[in-house]
Amino acid sequence: MTKIEIPPDHPRRISLETREKIIDGHESHVVATAGLLAHGRGEAFDYLIGERTTEQAELAMQAAVAALLSAKHPVISVNGNACSLVPEALVELSEVCKAPLEINLFYYRKEREDAIRDALIDAGAKVVLGTQDRPSMNIPELSSNRRKVDVEGIGAADVVLVPLEDGDRTEALKAIGKFVITIDLNPMSRTAVYSDITIIDNIVRALPRMAEQAHVMKKIPKDELHQIVRSFNNSENIATAVRIIITHLERRVKDIVELRTKTNIGVSEK
Repeated sequence: MTKIEIPPDHPRRISLETREKIIDGHESHVVATAGLLAHGRGEAFDYLIGERTTEQAELAMQAAVAALLSAKHPVISVNGNACSLVPEALVELSEVCKAPLEINLFYYRKEREDAIRDALIDAGAKVVLGTQDRPSMNIPELSSNRRKVDVEGIGAADVVLVPLEDGDRTEALKAIGKFVITIDLNPMSRTAVYSDITIIDNIVRALPRMAEQAHVMKKIPKDELHQIVRSFNNSENIATAVRIIITHLERRVKDIVELRTKTNIGVSEK
């Protein structure tokens, strides 16, 4: 497939480059076809927060990193979209937080598992959990392919980061006593609502930022990290994200009206 050249000054350059990564991931079997649709849905919600990392998202990231660093056995779950978009950041966060990467797929195919494993290894991962050749167990609350988890990974984890996942998985992990961190641009999704910490931001901004934070926060004593986690209120976090969306939309309405007035767009001559 011929790749398009995106001009450096294109106003949607970052968005288009991100889409190209997802397309590349689909062509290399990392991303399921349904993952293309999921990416589009997430991008729509990114518009609603202004395509930026909010102060509230920064606070959620700090709490998430604190939870990973202070956990006894943290694990980072990886699906195709996350691997396609931020493989290096996943590996970096994994290494700093000592949180193994585990492949977990809804649309499972052996070629997808192999492609994701290879992509993570190419990005620097030394160990990848969740492959078919490893010991596994089932989460009883799930009936989908995601019920199968690595015995030494999510099966034994106390804290699980599940970027770009779905609600039933989050609910199931909570039901078996896991502390769940998610990255979800939709603050109204079941994933967001049922998580202990929800980072309402685009993963292409959030994961690299979390890796940066982890390098700094790893020097913080564990009792202080625990306090950061305890003081984080996810209900208020989600409510704030919804208010941010409402405020952004109200501002956009004013901007659009002003723009159309100044340029006489839609004004008919008499």
